[in-house]
Amino acid sequence: MTFAPNPVTTEQLVDYLSDKVGTDVGCSDIRSAAKVLGLAYATACKRLKNYKIGVGKWNLTSQQIEKLYEAPSAQPAVEPSYIPEKDDSYVQFGTYVPIKKIIKSKLFYPAFITGLSGNGKTMSVEQVCADLGRELIRVNITIETDEDDLIGGFRLVDGSTVWHNGPVVEALERGAVLLLDEIDLASNKILCLQSVLEGKGVYLKKIGKYVRPAAGFTVIATANTKGKGSDDGRFVGTNVLNEAFLERFPITIEQEYPSAAIETKILLANKCDQEFTENLIKWAGVIRKTFYDGGVDEVITTRRLVHIAKAYSIFGDRLQAVTHCVNRFDNDTKQSFLDLYTKVDAGEESEYNEEA
Repeated sequence: MTFAPNPVTTEQLVDYLSDKVGTDVGCSDIRSAAKVLGLAYATACKRLKNYKIGVGKWNLTSQQIEKLYEAPSAQPAVEPSYIPEKDDSYVQFGTYVPIKKIIKSKLFYPAFITGLSGNGKTMSVEQVCADLGRELIRVNITIETDEDDLIGGFRLVDGSTVWHNGPVVEALERGAVLLLDEIDLASNKILCLQSVLEGKGVYLKKIGKYVRPAAGFTVIATANTKGKGSDDGRFVGTNVLNEAFLERFPITIEQEYPSAAIETKILLANKCDQEFTENLIKWAGVIRKTFYDGGVDEVITTRRLVHIAKAYSIFGDRLQAVTHCVNRFDNDTKQSFLDLYTKVDAGEESEYNEEA
């Protein structure tokens, strides 16, 4: 192989190394090549900066593969916006303040949010990002979620094979907040995110590229359990997460159902009238107390109260709205909930007022 006099081009340096060493090279390989080609070692390293995949490691195929697979058809025609829309009916409570402090700091600081379903875990993260104008990339985790779903993989686009970034890589490169929703449904395939949860980025072995986190990137996970499975069987499909994986979350924040005062504000913000709101809060309060005491297996969530409020705005009948929104429960539970609501609505039971 014949080389032109100095200055040696990057392409010539890559060709020489590929011919003599192969695609994976180290510091000693570059020193030897620089000596033969009459380059300073520092200059050779600078020429190869786009091929560097780690400390003292370079992969000479990364740029070539990217050019081959990142065809225009693989890129969106319009740059997407990942900033969530503000919800005017949202009322701040629970995890909102601590999560806002984390995201506003722009530090890499993963957080794990746990709590019963329908109590605003995901909504709080979305509305923090909306308020701060921060990009949020949400991934809904299931037992089937694997490395390709998270990191990315090759896709067939218009007859050509192209590389497509997964949501994790997208969040890393954009410095966005990555939300892993329902993380306790994941299998051990989620362990591909170990290095990401350490703030070190991820190596895309299929295209020989290392992606480092941009400033502002962080990870938040939500779950109905604490990653230890569901002992009571309430959350079917949840799994026991690897302890080393859980340890990579510095903090765990527990989200409770909001207080009666906060839930009142939430329902009023969703255009529910005052009297109906008060009845729903009393009704839900009694059911929750009974649930925590082990008397019933189901509970009325904040999300379900909002569903009822919206159903009322559509159907114009309180009992009908409640009925439609509790039909998902088994017949005995449904009937007991309806009987209780009827009594609360009629103001028959003073104990309900006391519970509220």
